[in-house]
Amino acid sequence: MGHSHSHGHDGHHHHHTNNKKALLWAFALIALFMVAEVIGGLLTNSLALLSDAGHMLSDAAALGLSYLALVFGAKGASSSKTFGYKRFEILAAFINGLTLIVISIFIFIEAYQRFVDPPEVVSSGMLIISSIGLLVNIAAAFILMKGDKDDNLNVRSAFLHVIGDMLGSVGAIIAALLIMFFGWGAADPVASIIVAILIIISGFRVTKDSFHILMEGVPGNLNLDEIKGALLNMDRVHGVHDLHVWSITSDFPALSCHLEVEEGMEQQAVLREANKLLHDKFGLHHTTIQVDWKGSGCCGDEHCN
Repeated sequence: MGHSHSHGHDGHHHHHTNNKKALLWAFALIALFMVAEVIGGLLTNSLALLSDAGHMLSDAAALGLSYLALVFGAKGASSSKTFGYKRFEILAAFINGLTLIVISIFIFIEAYQRFVDPPEVVSSGMLIISSIGLLVNIAAAFILMKGDKDDNLNVRSAFLHVIGDMLGSVGAIIAALLIMFFGWGAADPVASIIVAILIIISGFRVTKDSFHILMEGVPGNLNLDEIKGALLNMDRVHGVHDLHVWSITSDFPALSCHLEVEEGMEQQAVLREANKLLHDKFGLHHTTIQVDWKGSGCCGDEHCN
């Protein structure tokens, strides 16, 4: 039986280096301002700033975890972990998504408490510190945009953390202005609820995407029926079975399958054609294909396609 295994990672190292630098710089910015915000919150007696500092603490932890995920993900394969630690990135994204959801729940609880008993806030100090916080978060978001956030789920989850905190800063600025000029103490919890809704939506999306990868689901940009149809349309292929498409990590799709051909066919030619098709049409570089004789009954899965 013919068998082939092909893979390619063009530009992967470049993206990986950019992602690490982006996460490290964003982590440094967020962590440093978090300390400043705690001090500012204590000086202004602002519960809003202290809670935002708690949010930034979770952001710093998320960014640090994302950075460690990329460091671990770069470790080579071993005899016990044949794909290395690439899945660590998805685990980190899953944890980040869950923390976004937990953060939003705490904000809802805190907003309710502020409606019941609005705290006295030094609005001018709150305005200054939250404005600086907005600038810091914009800088961190800009840094992360230089990373591979569209293709790397881990970087995207970290980016969403920063966007969530940016929205928190905007909410704090608006609340500070409303308190300062209109004495409307309820502005703080109202802004918090709006931010919490946006955060929980982002958290749900990241958690759902990372869970899909952990469950080895088909990548969203690929269609299993289309791939099977394209393989069946090859001249010498009579059947496709045991077809699996999944992601090792967010930017590392993989495929394995069995192709049935007439006995006596040049198997290497079939393998070359199949690999070229999968690479050119579907962007699949990591493929494992086995060629079986038609009617041989070879099938690696009891639920053959």
